[in-house]
Amino acid sequence: MKEDYYEVLGISKGATEAEIKKAYRKMALKYHPDKNPDDSTAEEKFKKAAEAYEILSDADKRARYDQFGHQAFDGSAGGGFGGGGMNMDDIFSQFGDIFGGGFGGFGGGGSRQRVVKGSNLRIRVTLSLEDIANGVEKKIKVKRKIQAPGTTYKTCSTCNGTGQVTRVTNTILGRMQTSAACPTCGGAGQSIDKKPADADAQGLKVAEETVKVKIPAGVVDGMQLKVTGKGNDAPGNGIAGDLLVAIQEEEHATLKREGDNLHYDMYVSLPDAVLGNSKEIDTVTGKVRIKIEPGVQSGKILRLRGKGIPSINGYGKGDLLVHVNVWTPKTLSKKQKAFFESMREDEHFEPKPESSDKSFFEKVKDMFS
Repeated sequence: MKEDYYEVLGISKGATEAEIKKAYRKMALKYHPDKNPDDSTAEEKFKKAAEAYEILSDADKRARYDQFGHQAFDGSAGGGFGGGGMNMDDIFSQFGDIFGGGFGGFGGGGSRQRVVKGSNLRIRVTLSLEDIANGVEKKIKVKRKIQAPGTTYKTCSTCNGTGQVTRVTNTILGRMQTSAACPTCGGAGQSIDKKPADADAQGLKVAEETVKVKIPAGVVDGMQLKVTGKGNDAPGNGIAGDLLVAIQEEEHATLKREGDNLHYDMYVSLPDAVLGNSKEIDTVTGKVRIKIEPGVQSGKILRLRGKGIPSINGYGKGDLLVHVNVWTPKTLSKKQKAFFESMREDEHFEPKPESSDKSFFEKVKDMFS
């Protein structure tokens, strides 16, 4: 089991943005690889702290984590930190400005070269309820920038490959040193040496690629998955951006989703309601046959346990709630009308609700309890 992100940083679930940042900075300083050379335990803690900060410092990701836990960012959902996809370059490129200097890769002043990350790409994937219920692997064609074959780079002469330039300013308090991204190479530490004619100024070109995205069962409309390294390439020795996959749920013809539960309106005829019968209905895992008891009342709710949507957290499945609707015919033949006229005064056709025949509001209350 992965450690809880709040516990990793030693903070409460109600921690403010400032408290999250402070806790991460404290841990990162303590376990920074420059302070703990060749210490694999410290490096692992350093990575875990960065992973926790990456999620909790982002309001949207934090909300999804609070709702779905680690499953929302599971590597099986297409990559990201949750599958061990984070490396030191990820950390230094994304969170380097949190320290404002003092360590290599964290704002200048050290020997680590700044790592440039390519831009992210965003796409939307439409899923059926069946896809969501069972999980699915999608093959998606993506146009992304890649390093053009034949492109070569050389060390930037302005920053000598560090990706940063340092400026020293004399102030009334003394000399002040600041670092910024190199204006010549944009922080990459390298500049173009040779490139083919079809490459842009950074040595990149657009290519179409088919990307496999594993989507876990139980995803929710609007949820965003991440495929690490399938965004645009970065120039030189930079790391590629990510492919962000937004989930869009397709409306089902007969089923309505409510959380992990599904709803189905089943219409039965008067003879079936009186005499009983069975009826085949669709579910997300195939067809099932429902038994209609004699004397069934319109508005009755039949619960098929475990026939709903799996929880994204892996905690079981929702139910399929079948709503019985007795269908009253609108047109009748003379013979049919005569039959019902003869039944009008029959005591068996008189409404006689029992205590077990709950009202609509009681049924709704039971459904959500």
